[in-house]
Amino acid sequence: MRRVLGPWVLAGMILLNGCATPTVSDQPGSSSAALATGLEAPWSMVYAQGSLLVSERDSGRILEILDSGQLREVARLDGVAAKGEGGLLGLAFLAPDQLYAYSTGGSGNRIQQFTLQGTPGSLSLSPPRTLLDALPSASIHNGGRLAVGPDGMLYASVGDAANSEQAQDIHQLGGKILRMAPDGSIPEDNPFAGSYVYSYGHRNVQGMAWSSNGTMYASEFGQNTWDELNIIEAGGNYGWPLVEGSAGTTDLHIDPIAQWAPSEASPSGIAIVQDTLYMSNLRGQLLRSVRLDSPSDQEELLKGEHGRLRDALLSENGDLLILTNNTDGRGNPTPQDDQIVRIKVATHSPTG
Repeated sequence: MRRVLGPWVLAGMILLNGCATPTVSDQPGSSSAALATGLEAPWSMVYAQGSLLVSERDSGRILEILDSGQLREVARLDGVAAKGEGGLLGLAFLAPDQLYAYSTGGSGNRIQQFTLQGTPGSLSLSPPRTLLDALPSASIHNGGRLAVGPDGMLYASVGDAANSEQAQDIHQLGGKILRMAPDGSIPEDNPFAGSYVYSYGHRNVQGMAWSSNGTMYASEFGQNTWDELNIIEAGGNYGWPLVEGSAGTTDLHIDPIAQWAPSEASPSGIAIVQDTLYMSNLRGQLLRSVRLDSPSDQEELLKGEHGRLRDALLSENGDLLILTNNTDGRGNPTPQDDQIVRIKVATHSPTG
């Protein structure tokens, strides 16, 4: 069940003649620059109506990053039960005005839809419409990543909530990637009739993104042996808890295209630029680049420079934004933390 990757299709920036290889750089003498500082346990970033929004896990706040770098509170979600790894987690935006949030409530994790109102600098949210509630939750393994796919559908990762056996049960929503229509209904072309389940056998998916040819990728926390980067296929079984990392039994479970020891990775949010995947890492405290046409071709970036890294996002002007995560009780924050760090993705064309 291995998908063959198509040719490298460059996207996201206008290129000069020739092939281009993404690298990370910034102004001379600097590898990164802070776009915003002073965030508290941030978790997710998304662009919405021209503004950059960030979620804070423990406070339940959605913040707007102003051009000055100042933080402006758009909303503080009601009923957020921040405990352990739970709280306000992922954000996603569907134009023209629909914002989605994944958070832990009193009855479990939930996915809510809001209408984003106003203009940049004065944004606000409508009252929420809850699309899904009572999703499995615990102090660990809550999943929480949201993303709008190229098909216009909303995807959500739900962790196994420390109950690993449910990951193999397609009748339960824990340990899954879910797919739903923007109104929260179940798409007719989902792989299991009448079910939100898109893929299963997951422990705790933390990042989701699509390459230019429409292939879906997800990063996932392992337990003690292997963290994973997977190609996600509709109806695919990714093995947990029967398999961690590559098992070589692709007739039963889909193997990852890359894997790392958790001490070196703990991969979280991902972004794809010109079909190179950039993966933020928590315990590894680095940004890892993975060439999708050759996943063994990797580079470690920003290693140890900014501590734990939670999310990655391609900005509207082509920079890569990296969200640090040092104030959640597991890091060693500096006076500036947490931050959004901006790095430039430079393209180089051959000369001559």
